Parts: sequence; structure tokens; C-alpha cells
Amino acid sequence: MVDQDSWDWDVGERSIPVAEWRDRFRWVEEPYVSPDGESIAAVVNQDEGEFTVCVNGQAWDSVFDKVWHLRFTPDGRAAALVSEMGEWTVAVDGTAWEQKFAYVWNPMFSADGRHIAVAVQNDMKYCLAVDGTPWERSFDNMTYFAMSPEGEHTAAAVQVESFETANIESFQKGVFAAALDGTPWDRHFLNVWNLAISDDGSHLAAEVRLNLYEYSIAVDGNAWDQSFSCVWEPVFRPGGASAVAPVRVAGGKWTLAESGRILWDRRFAQVWQQQFSPGGGCLAAIVAPRYGRWTVAVDGNPWSVTFGQMVTDLTFSPDGKRIAALGKEEERWRIVVDGSVWSNTFDMAWRPVFSPDGQNVAALVEKNGKYTVAVNDRLWERECDAAWSPVFSTDGTAILLRSLEDGTYYRRIKSVNDWVR
Repeated sequence: MVDQDSWDWDVGERSIPVAEWRDRFRWVEEPYVSPDGESIAAVVNQDEGEFTVCVNGQAWDSVFDKVWHLRFTPDGRAAALVSEMGEWTVAVDGTAWEQKFAYVWNPMFSADGRHIAVAVQNDMKYCLAVDGTPWERSFDNMTYFAMSPEGEHTAAAVQVESFETANIESFQKGVFAAALDGTPWDRHFLNVWNLAISDDGSHLAAEVRLNLYEYSIAVDGNAWDQSFSCVWEPVFRPGGASAVAPVRVAGGKWTLAESGRILWDRRFAQVWQQQFSPGGGCLAAIVAPRYGRWTVAVDGNPWSVTFGQMVTDLTFSPDGKRIAALGKEEERWRIVVDGSVWSNTFDMAWRPVFSPDGQNVAALVEKNGKYTVAVNDRLWERECDAAWSPVFSTDGTAILLRSLEDGTYYRRIKSVNDWVR
């Protein structure tokens, strides 16, 4: 993980003028901000077919035919997909990978930002490349990508057997598998979908279709003994090799299963986006207790509050004792913490953020067309043209706020006690 203790947490503000960039370049695209708030960057066009990235007012020395999907890595480096002479690769802080490809997409970053992986295509063959080095084997087709937290392992769903279009007989024999670091499973399936890599990077799980009517979860190529009429994306139990996934059982109801064994006694109209607490002591998921109503269930027990449109962005506190999520009802977004709904409603809200001790909850929100931050249901007094999710200091006493106001980018550190008292 990134060492946030090294960030500047002194209370105060710094600013960077951004509006003037539009006078220097033909056009400026959407800005992005580094996790520590020290840098703001945007893709800029200098002339016909000449693109680069401007960071804190300084353009990269490198110029490309096209720059796409600019993002900051967790450790604060500006990374983008770039095209040079019709070939694509990744550029980090202006330096492009030596290896070039016919096309690249779907960048993934390790938790500490040291490793970057992308999906690549060369000569109509597909694989993943990590830090510029592609897998040794490529495939006819590839979807559904995953990267282990430390970035040492990558995976994808791949087509391992060629077959002609509309050749149903070959398809039903199974032509898909999952590949870990480019090595596919020996067993093939009709379809392979969403993947998960275990914490230690040694195990790979995926949704699989066994035949026209049965579905299951496979771990390292071995399908569960039990099959179901449908399954959703698996996750690994923290520190373990067993996978947990939503499954549809008799009567069309849904619950959670681990290694094929039913885990929750309670049945729901829908279950998905399951998540373990840090340490694995608690398991929560987004559920529909009845058709058209959504909430969060913790170890199989649903919250009493429900929403008619959506519940998303389930988040555990670092100590695993609290849970927050977003709920949508009648086109308004609400923030829910431990089953209690905040009084404020929003045009839009983003994933809630807990302080390290779990006592405070913050979220980036949009209200009346402007962006701000809410902490414990109290709104920041500033209304911004753009803003990014807040970050708590590791001791929980300060909060980092990143915003764009009237053409100027601001990095502010505020005292949490001043906000919540």
C-alpha cells in the first residue's frame, strides 16, 4: 500500500491555476488529480495530431499521436495510454514503454502503484502486459481481467480453442478457460466470466458455464461439485483459497455459497457485490429482500432500510466494525451508515470513505450541479466546479480535500475536529 504518512498533512491550502492552460493549448481535456493532491493533470492538444499531458502547468516533453485514459497511479505517477506511429503503449510521467502493441486498453494498477498492467492486442492475438512485458502466450479472444493486489499476478478469461462462427457443436465442447499469468487452465468451459485472484496470488477463481443450463464457480480450473442455475462474481476469503459467490437456488432465489456449500440460510430476490471485512470476520453483500427493493445484508441479516432504485459502493471501515453504502430512491442519492440514512440527499454521491478509526465517514457528493464533501452528514461550505474523493490522514485527525473552483485547483487540509464538532 501507499505510505500516506509521507504526505503533507499540515492544515492549510495550496493552489494551482488551471484556466490559463486553455490559452496555451488548442484544447484541454478532463483533469485528474493525484491521490496525495499534489498534482493535477490533463491531456492537451498542441497541434494537429500532437497530444501530450500537462501536469501542474508543465507539459511532458514527449508528444504522441494520441493520448487516452489518463490516470494517476496510487503512488502519484501520471500514466496514460498513448499512440506513436500507429502503435499503442503506456506512458508514465512522459516516458513510454519500449514495447509497442497494435492496441492497448483497460489499465490496472497494483495497490502500491509500482506495477501497471494493460490488455494488449498484436496480430489479432490478445494477452496482458505487465510493466511493458507481455505474457508469453497470446489468445484468440480475451475478456474479464484481474490483477492481484501487489501486482505480481494477472489473469483473464481466454479462448483456448479456435472454432468457426456459428459452430455450435465445437462451442458446446468448451473453448474458454481462465489464464493466470498467461497459463490457461487445463479444463475448458462453455463460458468464463468475472475473475478473482487470491491474496497470495496463487489461486484463481471465475464464474463458469458448465453446459447450456448449469453454472458454477471454478478455482484453479476445478469447478465446484455443486452447480446452479446462475452464479455471480466470486471473491476469495481473506488469506484463504476458498471462493465465495452469489448463487441462484431453488425457487429462483439467491444466497451466498462457499466452495459450493450454501453459506447463508436467508434467501433473497438478488444477491451480489459481496465483500469481506478486513480480516475476513464479517461478510456483507448488496441484496434485494424482495423484488424491486435493495439494501445491505451483513452475515445474511438485511438492514431494515431499503431503496427502490439502487444500492451500491458497499464499504467497510478499516476495523471491519462499520459499513457504509449509497442508496438511490426517486432519483436522489443518500448515504447509509450501519443501516441509518443521512438526512441530506444528493444529485450524485461517490463511494463513502471511513477514517482509520471508523468514527467518521466522508463522501464526495454533487448537489444543485456543484460538488462538495459531506462528513458525518455535514456539508462542506464550498461549492466546487469539480472535486475528488476526500482522504483521511492515517491518524484520522485531518482530511485532504481536492477541488477545482473558478479555474483554480485547490489542495486543502482541514482538521476533522473542526468539521465534526
